[in-house]
Formats: sequence, C-alpha cells, structure tokens
Amino acid sequence: MKILGIESSCDETAAAVVEASGGSLKILSNVVASQIEMHRLWGGVVPELAGRAHIEKISEVCDNALKDAGCSVKDIDAIAVTSSPGLIGALLVGVNFAKCLAFSHNIPLVPVEHVHAHLCASALLEESPKPPFTALAVSGGHTAIYLGESFTRFTELASTRDDAAGEAFDKVARVIGLPYPGGAAMDKLAYEGDKNAMRFPSPAIAGNTLDFSFSGLKTAALNALNSARQKGEEIDRADLAASFTAAVCSGIAKRAEEALKQTGSKQLVLAGGVAANSHLRAALKNVCDKMGARLFVPPISLCGDNAAMVAAAGYFRYLDGMRADTGLNAFAD
Repeated sequence: MKILGIESSCDETAAAVVEASGGSLKILSNVVASQIEMHRLWGGVVPELAGRAHIEKISEVCDNALKDAGCSVKDIDAIAVTSSPGLIGALLVGVNFAKCLAFSHNIPLVPVEHVHAHLCASALLEESPKPPFTALAVSGGHTAIYLGESFTRFTELASTRDDAAGEAFDKVARVIGLPYPGGAAMDKLAYEGDKNAMRFPSPAIAGNTLDFSFSGLKTAALNALNSARQKGEEIDRADLAASFTAAVCSGIAKRAEEALKQTGSKQLVLAGGVAANSHLRAALKNVCDKMGARLFVPPISLCGDNAAMVAAAGYFRYLDGMRADTGLNAFAD
C-alpha cells in the first residue's frame, strides 16, 4: 500500500509517499519546502508568517511528492497528516488540506501525533528497531524519553520541565551571533573550542527522576556572556559552544543510560531535529556501547520535520484501525 504523509506543524511544508510492502517501508518521495530564510530575518519562527507560507506551498508540495513517487492521488491507499502538537495555524493548513483531499477521493484519513512521528522515522531505516525499545525525542520544542511498546504506543517516561534542548541551542547560538537556526552552527563551532573551558550545570535534574531542565543551563550561559561583557572581556565563542554542547549532551546521555537500565531495553532510538547533532550522536553511541545496546538514528534528512516520518506513523496507525472523519481538528498541545 502507498501512504501520503502531510506535515505542517511548524515551519516546514512537507509531503511524502511511503510504500509498505512485505512488512517493510520504502520512501518513494520526500518533499520539504523550508521557511528558514524567511524566519531568519526575525531570528525565529513567526507563527502567522508560517501559516501563510504553508497555505502558499502545500498544494505544490503534495503535487511534487506524488509526481516524484511516480503516482497520482488515485494510487494512494491512505493519507496521514500531523494533527498535533505544533503551531495551531500551521497545523490547521495541513489538516484541512488532508481532509479535503481524503474525502474528495474517498481515501482513509489517519491523524498523526508529531513527536510520535519523529520516533517512527526509525522504522524507515534499512534495519529498524523491534519494539519494545527506549526512545529519545530531542527537538526545538520537545525533549522526552519514551518506552516504545509498539510503533503506535509510546509511554512517556520523562520530559523537560521547561525549555527543550533545541530551543536552548538556538537561543545561545543567537546571543553569540550565530545564524538562525543555531543548532547546526553550534554543532560545527563546538569542534573548535575547549569543552572544559567553562562549567555549566547539567540539564539532568538531580534526584529520583529521569526529567530534564534546560532553563538553568541556558540562563547560566547567557549570564556568563553578560558578565564578561560588563567587565569589558570577551568570551571565546568556540569555547562556550563546546562547553555548552558538552553539558547538553552529557546530561541527555546520563538520562539515556538510566532509562536503558530501568527499561532493560537493548535498543535506543534517537529522533527529532537535535538528533542531527553529531556530538549527541557520539555521546549516545558511547552509552549504548557501554550498555551493550544498539543505537538507531535516522539519517539527517529524517531528523528535522518531514512527511516521510508522518507517513510511516500513519501506516502503523492505519494497521491499528485508527481513522479520522471530517470532524478532525488540530491541537497545539
């Protein structure tokens, strides 16, 4: 069967066609229209502008996804769409477009939860994890640990109590003058600095919990910069990037190790935009090697928001009998 995935939760208008055959999934097309250049002018995503851009692009993106896959809408067996969470105006564009397309062609419509879709990106790997597995979703809006009982059932074991890791990276990157989005620039700059040059608090909350807190870490970095500037001193940007990145990665790695111990799992899935961070990948690979576990990470193209992951999640939900009617709505949380 062929599944058309549609994603518009934030600043990427995306559509993809994924084919399911013999229990495996194959990406036939994966089209993404990025809004980065527009939002870069503002230093972050402007919700109203994002929604308008989705309206302008969604029809073209879906047409291109079908064309690249060598099929038409008549060949589609199910349509999967991100319905939550995200920017409400952006989500509504994708949901309403998907509803119109599905019901005008009598195609089953499957609602998808955005974070779960990120975790389902691992199902698109040539060798995918076999549930149950432990999973980490790390992005600009979410940082959480899950037990993946199946590709449709995810139990949250822990989450951030305030900011997400990706948001912290972007904020610090902006303050030290790196271009938006700052995650990739921070990743590269960190290799040029000394990770031991500055001491930052761990985002792994102390005590009997797996939860995170990135607010204090972010504030510590900003305070260090402001304090130096007030004294007329300069902080080496590379040293700050390296030290900040090390604190983020070590904190996440610590919690991942504890989660693997608690679940007894030998599989760790990493997903979300920050999964593209090479330092985090290395830290979690070390944890998995130590624990005798295997790390599953999607390629960079499937770490950020995309529709192939939505189609994958939609496939498993379709098998579980999940369907939506014309009353499907979008939810920000």
